[in-house]
Amino acid sequence: MAIARYELTPAFPGIPLISYATTHGGMVYLAGVTADPRELGDVKDQTRKILARIDALLATAGTDKSKILSAQVWLTDMGLFAAHNDAWNEWVDRKSPPVRACLLSPQLWRPGMLVEIMVTAAK
Repeated sequence: MAIARYELTPAFPGIPLISYATTHGGMVYLAGVTADPRELGDVKDQTRKILARIDALLATAGTDKSKILSAQVWLTDMGLFAAHNDAWNEWVDRKSPPVRACLLSPQLWRPGMLVEIMVTAAK
């Protein structure tokens, strides 16, 4: 079974060289996805931007959100949980929502980032 990697990060000092999506054996694994650090907004804005990027990554890998099996969410403040969930619930496939964990991470990789999401999907 071949491994396919999509959307590699550029090699900048201090930034790891990673794949944002990897496929193997009928599965798609996404890296943690954050909003563009140049265009941060509130948690709903960031969540919507992240979910749009997840949609694009999944499409590139040959799948879509209806096949997401699991999601992990990191929030910098659990006071943002309800607002984040509003954006999530607008987006998620209501017929096949994934299992999900939401964890507190007081600090993400860049100041102003409020949420990061990582998903695993079937092809």
